[in-house]
Amino acid sequence: MERLGSDEVLSGMETSMKEELCMEIDPPLKESQATADDWRRALNKVVLAVVVLRTTACRAFDTESAGASYATGFVVDKRRGIILTNRHVVKPGPVVAEAMFVNREEIPVYPIYRDPVHDFGFFHYDPCAIQFLSYEEIPLAPEAACVGLEIRVVGNDSGEKVSILAGTLARLDRDAPHYKKDGYNDFNTFYMQAASGTKGGSSGSPVIDWQGRAVALNAGSKTSSASAFFLPLERVVRALDFLQQGIDSTTNKWKAVTIPRGTLQVTFLHKGFDETRRLGLRSETEQLVRHASPPEETGMLVVDSVVPGGPAHKLLEPGDVLVHLNGEVTTQFLKMESLLDESVNHKVQLQIERGGKPLTVELLVQNLHSITPDYFLEVSGAVIHPLSYQQARNFRFHCGLVYVAEQGYMLFRAGVPRHAIIKKFAGEDISSVDDLISVLSKLSRGARVPLEYISHTDRHRRKSVLVTVDRHEWYAPPQIYTRNDSSGLWNVKPALPINSPLLSSTIDPIKQDLASTTISSGISVSPMEQTHHHVNQEPLDGVTSMETSCEHVADGPHCEDESDAGSKKRRVEEDTSADGSILPDSLHELVEERLEDSGTATDAVLRDYQGGVAVAANASPERVLEPTLVMFEVHVPTSCMVDCVHSQHFFGTGVIIYHSQNMGLVAVDKNTVAVSVSDVMLSFAAYPIEIPGEVVFLHPVHNFALVAYDPSLLGDGVSVVRAAELLPEPALCRGDSVYLVGLSRSLQATSRKSFVTNPCAALNIGSADCPRYRAINMEVIELDTDFGSTFSGVIADEQGRVQAIWGSFSTQLKYGCSSSEDHQFVRGIPIYTISKILAKIIDGAEGPTLLINGVKRPMPLVRILEVELYPTLLSKARSFGLTDSWIQALVKKDPIRRQVLRVKGCFAGSKAESLLEQGDMVLAINKEPVTCFRDIEDACQELDRCNDSSEKLKMTIFRQGHQMELLVGTDVRDGIGTTRVINWCGCIIQDPHPAVRALGYLPEEGHGVYVARWCHGSPVHRFGLYALQWIVEVNGKPTPDLDAFVTVTKEIEHGEFVRVRTIHLNGKPRVLTLKQDLHYWPTWELRFDPETAVWCRKTIKALDCSTA
Repeated sequence: MERLGSDEVLSGMETSMKEELCMEIDPPLKESQATADDWRRALNKVVLAVVVLRTTACRAFDTESAGASYATGFVVDKRRGIILTNRHVVKPGPVVAEAMFVNREEIPVYPIYRDPVHDFGFFHYDPCAIQFLSYEEIPLAPEAACVGLEIRVVGNDSGEKVSILAGTLARLDRDAPHYKKDGYNDFNTFYMQAASGTKGGSSGSPVIDWQGRAVALNAGSKTSSASAFFLPLERVVRALDFLQQGIDSTTNKWKAVTIPRGTLQVTFLHKGFDETRRLGLRSETEQLVRHASPPEETGMLVVDSVVPGGPAHKLLEPGDVLVHLNGEVTTQFLKMESLLDESVNHKVQLQIERGGKPLTVELLVQNLHSITPDYFLEVSGAVIHPLSYQQARNFRFHCGLVYVAEQGYMLFRAGVPRHAIIKKFAGEDISSVDDLISVLSKLSRGARVPLEYISHTDRHRRKSVLVTVDRHEWYAPPQIYTRNDSSGLWNVKPALPINSPLLSSTIDPIKQDLASTTISSGISVSPMEQTHHHVNQEPLDGVTSMETSCEHVADGPHCEDESDAGSKKRRVEEDTSADGSILPDSLHELVEERLEDSGTATDAVLRDYQGGVAVAANASPERVLEPTLVMFEVHVPTSCMVDCVHSQHFFGTGVIIYHSQNMGLVAVDKNTVAVSVSDVMLSFAAYPIEIPGEVVFLHPVHNFALVAYDPSLLGDGVSVVRAAELLPEPALCRGDSVYLVGLSRSLQATSRKSFVTNPCAALNIGSADCPRYRAINMEVIELDTDFGSTFSGVIADEQGRVQAIWGSFSTQLKYGCSSSEDHQFVRGIPIYTISKILAKIIDGAEGPTLLINGVKRPMPLVRILEVELYPTLLSKARSFGLTDSWIQALVKKDPIRRQVLRVKGCFAGSKAESLLEQGDMVLAINKEPVTCFRDIEDACQELDRCNDSSEKLKMTIFRQGHQMELLVGTDVRDGIGTTRVINWCGCIIQDPHPAVRALGYLPEEGHGVYVARWCHGSPVHRFGLYALQWIVEVNGKPTPDLDAFVTVTKEIEHGEFVRVRTIHLNGKPRVLTLKQDLHYWPTWELRFDPETAVWCRKTIKALDCSTA
């Protein structure tokens, strides 16, 4: 090998190399001389200017979801009141924030700028609001950053008030960190890296040197290591210079300024020369670049991705190496961005190399702010706005498309996911939010229209769903929020014209829509998931959150094959009369007796009630029952998830128990229809159509609900749909042969022969973590074989007469002390109680009236003993001291069960609460021995039949070895359920529902109002007023009920702090404060109006600029 030169030459080369390396790794001379006292003096000054930021993102927007968090910021302009922090702290959408200084002075701050790309933003505050602290701003010194510099990160790390973490800058040219595939990511910039180990809460902390200067901005960290990532400050300094021109130093009033930002919608990466050579960079080009760049330059900028539809689309490609920008060699992000920012709306010339071939392209520099959305549409809880550059880059879509940031209720119900792009709505192309608003303005309540969308996870295929416009006023009318950079708020205005049909309280009868769009042609709708029970969302906050980001199982309603539906229709028509209603003999007698003297005008009515189906003698039970079965799809609006209902979406099978020209009634379990605040859609097995239903009765104890439908909506199907024949007596016995009949996923009747193993199994379901409906005081039917826990239907005899509903029950399995899991099982619910309620409805029993299909009908009241009971074997009861005479009497009354009922607990607020105690044995009522739950129910009903004004039961109980006679009061409950909800500061407030009162405790302070749910990004989220507690006082004033609560809260103005006294379910009292925000969270009420059968929304208190 030939020597390269003499030893002197080699020695000179080594010296030169060492000098170059020293330039990169040796810290400044002065830095190495910094002492502990120097750091102490710098930190004492810096800490005073660092603030804890508590931010609340009031709505999901762009890359961020709604929520509350804390972070760090620091004062960079004391005179003008400017705080620097991260973009992901300032948020791209509506945000409410407060800054707390080290002396615990808290002031409101308002966002004035968030960079569209880089992770920095600014808040503004009133400097005069700081009265007790002397502090100085922290100067920005981006030029001081260098490898090896010793730094301190001062901030709110891990929720601490002040945390100081030490480190050393290890890199200045790290790639921007990648946080999420569908969220915010920085790009086209270098980041610094150090092993400082920062964690949550330190975002926005200043990275300072020993002189107290900020050399970088803390932005993120790697959870798997101690690495922290810092944003360089060059672009921050430029933005701050512009912002300082927008604040009048004399009046300190902020006026929005525009900071020029240009973009080519291209993402570049910095690649080393070794990699650019592999990409085809020519040697002469590399030599040119190295000669024109600083000696420490190690690479060039390479195109990583190009956003479709942007200025560089189809002109630049991934792998292109940038050589010149406007004739200048450009290898650094900072230089490139500076040139682009100076060339907004002008063309720039790029010289690139693509696979070793030089190319020159001219591109128009786009205004980056023009592709950064500053407004959104809120409709039915959904947040919709133009697709931002950030998400367009993530998903590779065009900027400006109609983007679903949060699907809300209406879109969730249709199966539209988050991050979807809406392409078509109601048959019209949607290219902008204005197009969507135009279509919405033409729709009426209850309308059902097709929607087409694409998703980034399946970008090459459009999906079609059927959207049902809210029939009830679950949400405020559609609104437009527009960012106001002068005030820092988002101004609100109505999105629709005043005469829009959607603003009318009239519900579209949708007869024509439903008849013609059973599934309208041209819409591809995937089959409905016909599994029973609920479709869970992502885990909620404990069980209290209203978070609605979840995957919808079904893309739309079910559509049967036409040939199959036609054959099914013909088969049923052969055996069906014009009416198709069958009632048990007892109900026939009841109706005939009531109509006996009504004259000829009642003949038609009577025909409605009488059965008219002549089923062949050898017909199978499933063939007989198929026209009576209905598949339920139930959705609960996120805005009013009352009674701690545990899901938004339920499926199940019900049976028609009444069908006439004016009204149809379907019975179903309460694990399918849990609350009346819901939207119910019914799909009939006998005829391919889907129509809405309305919840008309929820039994306060038993696990069944009644849902009404309008037979006129069935069209031709009204003649093939019929009611099942109910057989309440005789009761089933062990060993009886029965048929379990239900619906498959394709709406086909399915049956199985089974045998009764236990006709009177007593339920024992424990209370869930979040108290919700649970079946108590019930005996159910157990079979030897079934179709699994997701199948529901009916139990029938060989003739197809319904003896029980095969319904679903919800429970919660607990693992250890802190973990639990929802579980469901199916059992038979005897038809006896259902038939009794049906008889009262037909007979017009006294009770509250309810408008059903335009006719006011009295609904029954139910008298119950609000006591939870459980059976104990007589052998166990003997051990507790029960006498032989009573044991013999109970055995004689019921030789099969051989049990006695004991008190598990009384409902709080019930008339029995102060009389019965836990462990009491109920021996007799009115001297008649009691052995099962039905005995007590019959005794309660007897009080109504006898018109007993005392409304008390004469009970014989056994307590601690002594027999006692007590007069125990009963309670009367309706079947409507919760009918009033108030949303205050983002929490859902209602009267304590039965599942809460079943725990046996209500606060002594007038019972209070119960917090059922809370919303992300609301004041209650920010200040910690969560669910499962009562509010008993507001600002020292008692709130025993909803009326009192409304009276007290109406006096509280926007921005006022409120003192709230609460009591948790465990009895623990607490006092907290929160700040009312009427701008984003007005106080409103949702109330059911039985006169119109509509849920009506009413604004209680809001700002003038906020409409609800």
